[in-house]
Amino acid sequence: MSTAIGPTSHVPPEIHRRRWAILTVLLFSLLVVVLDNSILNVAMKTIATPAPSGLGATQSELEWAVNSYTLVFAGLLFTAGLLGDRLGRKKMLLGGMLVFGVASLLSAYSASPGQLIGFRALMGFGAAFIMPATLAIIMNVFERDEQPRAIGIWAGAVGLAIAIGPITGGALLEHFWWGSVFMINVPIVAASLVAMVLLVPDSKDPDPGRLDPFGVLLSIAGLTLLIFGVIRGGQNADFTRPEVWATVLGGLVILTAFVLYERRSSHPALDMAYFRNPRFSAAVATIGLAFFALMGVTFFVVFYTQSVRGYSPLQTGLLLLPLAVAQLIIAPRANKVVERFGTGPVCAGGMVIVGLAFLGFLFLDENTPIVGLEIVFLLMGSGMALVMPPATVSIMHSLPREKAGSGSAVNNTFRQVGGAMGVAVLGSLTSAVYRGGIEGELAATPLPPGVRHTAAESIEATRTVAERLGAAGDALMGPANAAYVHAMHVTSAVAGGIALVAAVLVGYFLPGREDDPEAGASDEARENAAAGER
Repeated sequence: MSTAIGPTSHVPPEIHRRRWAILTVLLFSLLVVVLDNSILNVAMKTIATPAPSGLGATQSELEWAVNSYTLVFAGLLFTAGLLGDRLGRKKMLLGGMLVFGVASLLSAYSASPGQLIGFRALMGFGAAFIMPATLAIIMNVFERDEQPRAIGIWAGAVGLAIAIGPITGGALLEHFWWGSVFMINVPIVAASLVAMVLLVPDSKDPDPGRLDPFGVLLSIAGLTLLIFGVIRGGQNADFTRPEVWATVLGGLVILTAFVLYERRSSHPALDMAYFRNPRFSAAVATIGLAFFALMGVTFFVVFYTQSVRGYSPLQTGLLLLPLAVAQLIIAPRANKVVERFGTGPVCAGGMVIVGLAFLGFLFLDENTPIVGLEIVFLLMGSGMALVMPPATVSIMHSLPREKAGSGSAVNNTFRQVGGAMGVAVLGSLTSAVYRGGIEGELAATPLPPGVRHTAAESIEATRTVAERLGAAGDALMGPANAAYVHAMHVTSAVAGGIALVAAVLVGYFLPGREDDPEAGASDEARENAAAGER
């Protein structure tokens, strides 16, 4: 007999009593997955050093150590959510955690850059089955009136993990070898697996219908090509190369074919009718835009703090704490604000705050007191905390409870695609503006044309060339810092404008308090209404 819970049924009492303990266990699994997206960044220089200190990885190999994880993770998220609905979310969660833990151990002891890239892809495979399952299980162990608070805690944990990744990585590298940034996952995974077996209930869709293998394959191919193209464009800081735009275009064509096929299918993997609901579509777009902002800002801020201001990786991680703390405090309480003002105004207000935080970067330069950056991060975290939980609740409440895995998969897919786009687009814009600002200075330096071109790619590349030039190179760093600050200003202004436009669209399409079907309605009233419709 299925343990799945229908969209209007109550949670069994034995599950209900354990719901907060279950949430705690799920947060640990979420923590290692999101943490691993950011923790590797601080270990890059160490991994690039020759053995035995590192692996002697080239710049391209380092990039693929990061991107192999992202590519597999994003490409399989949607499919993993569908399998959870069909086969059982607990099974998918346990399987994903086991693969993730084993792959983390293998990554820690990689003997070559190629092995590290392969094991990181395996980690992404495991993570893809963990992420959708956590949110789907939350929807199936909490009653509807407590789901917003639980999702707020879940969203706050995501923000916390993103921010503490560099802190954890920096602290580990100060005391242990480079593999410790992966080894840290192993005991957490082991303890979580035991707790999951004992505490977490299984659930699945009681009527999943026929399989849709062709639709699933289209989704994997389309998402993989799209993310691959975005990653390559970000690496090259150039989206005009055929290998980039052709791959992105190919991914979009396949995803369009997926949508058309699903609309005509009698047993679609994803019911496209969900997107006709403005509440669902606008919330999905909000998730993507919010993570576009968050991942984009954490990318270019690292270079501002380390290359321009001279902070260490650990210090840079600590500077991100206001962003994490704001989300940790505000996200679990965002539902109280939604109850008073409605989903649309709260999400729109959050996006306005995010936009203003981006514009706050315009006031930062090479000598601004660092408290200015902390205020910007505090604003950014507060805005994100007001956007993510209500938008996620809107997505999950737009679908029947038995489709929680599908809803979670859509939510996390747009989150991952938005984050990848933020890094690629904002990173590329920063690189292009920086190149325009430093090329004049480099032209006056006695460098071969090839070296001059390489030195203009980033402020770190300029610094590397300047160190080789000795005293002549010291004169380059002042203009390089100024060029990067200008590039950061331009990128921040563009991102802030996008966030403010998004705020208008979000406020228009998401419901206000009087239009919100969740506002002021009791569980019993909603269930009676649903029963009447049936």
